[in-house]
Amino acid sequence: MIGAAFFQSLLFDDKNPLVFNSSFFLIFFSIFIFFYALVYQRTTVRLWLVSAFSLYFFYKACGHYVVFILLAATVDFKLSHWINVSSSKSQKKLLLVSSIMLNLGLLFFFKYTDFFIQTWNDWQNDNVSLFHLILPVGISFYTFENLSYTIDVYRGHFKPVTRFVDYLFFLSFFPKLMMGPIVRAADFLPQIRKQVNLSQEDIAFGLFYILSGCFKKIVISDFLYTNLVEVVFDDPARYNGVYNIMAVYAYAMVIYCDFSGYSDMAIGIARWMGLKVNINFSAPYQSGSITEFWRRWHISLSSWLRDYLYIPLGGNRKGIFRTYLHLIITMLIGGFWHGANWTFIVWGALHGALLALDKWRLDQFPQPQSISSWRRIAGVMITFHCVAFCWIFFGPDSIEKSLTIIHQITQNFDASSWFVFAEHYHSVILMLLFALVLHQFPLAWNDRLIQILSKQKMLTHVLIMVSILLIVSYFKSDVPVAPIYLQF
Repeated sequence: MIGAAFFQSLLFDDKNPLVFNSSFFLIFFSIFIFFYALVYQRTTVRLWLVSAFSLYFFYKACGHYVVFILLAATVDFKLSHWINVSSSKSQKKLLLVSSIMLNLGLLFFFKYTDFFIQTWNDWQNDNVSLFHLILPVGISFYTFENLSYTIDVYRGHFKPVTRFVDYLFFLSFFPKLMMGPIVRAADFLPQIRKQVNLSQEDIAFGLFYILSGCFKKIVISDFLYTNLVEVVFDDPARYNGVYNIMAVYAYAMVIYCDFSGYSDMAIGIARWMGLKVNINFSAPYQSGSITEFWRRWHISLSSWLRDYLYIPLGGNRKGIFRTYLHLIITMLIGGFWHGANWTFIVWGALHGALLALDKWRLDQFPQPQSISSWRRIAGVMITFHCVAFCWIFFGPDSIEKSLTIIHQITQNFDASSWFVFAEHYHSVILMLLFALVLHQFPLAWNDRLIQILSKQKMLTHVLIMVSILLIVSYFKSDVPVAPIYLQF
């Protein structure tokens, strides 16, 4: 019976998929690190070991959809090779188009088929049956990685790898497989066959980002989500404007701490394996404009959209009007990338309009080289509230709920209920204030803390890790909260 139960625990469970903040992952990662330590100096064995563990990790997260990782890796590995060796420009273009059609075809089929069918049914009062397809976890992330790889090979930015295991390792690398960051092959692949030599700073860097990510996700994000956001966003009409606006503020921190927390853990784990993954968030709520926000928020996605969509569309080279149009189109597609729902399209359209407006502002009123601290603070406050307003169309699962939140804030705002809210949600207020203050710390402090950690003995590292994990376990929700971006 014990053996059967153990074997069953190794299989995919659709009711309990594998995520970073699970006890199974801690066991999984401990076993992985043990074997990794045995073979990390043997390059090819190390690559196969990590790839095998990554594929199993993906299997535990979404079952038989692991086949798509193998299919994508095989097809794009071959197509990129053929693009590189082909002497015909038209043949190169045909192969590139094939890669784009295959990757986007799979993405659109699984992610958007039911959305378009439902939209058709709503507009035509039809009753076409839905497919009820299950979205493969992380398909949006590894699709963009596949596309950037073949496009960069086509552009001649780098030579494709000659070993299949190298590409499989790049695509399936488990820390970033399901939720990013979106890693560029040109940045990642040159590292994988280098000898792993971890410095004290590498160990300290990994420790800091793993623990900070875990803290942001479980202590801040999960707490605010389960104790306020989930309750209000589920039925915003039940609550007045005070509750709704506080839920919006809380959600702004929830989605940041959730996704940046996951990214931080992925970056930290990669560093412990001798691989450098670029930072994905750079204190975005310190931004003084919406343009600056998108240079700090989900950097791997915003840079991908810039390099593979905005610039190919024409960027700012086609005149003022076309520049604004390109910004709006790029963000519309970026919104649609996040999910098959009109809420994401509206969210993308709003950000596109804000970016176009900010571009116009900068064109008409160029920024001085230095601005006053008060002007900077005003810019940060305005930008944060613009972003928070846009989140109203990102968090709820329908346009109707989003509009209800706006209605409750603007038409049903009873300031006197603040004291009732504060009485019942004082812990939420304290956590939200703590998160906002923590977010405003200078980024240089992170580097300073890493430097301090790098000078400490291993025992100190262990004590710090145990202390943080105890804090995390204290705040950990009884019901695990799946990462928000897991749906993407």
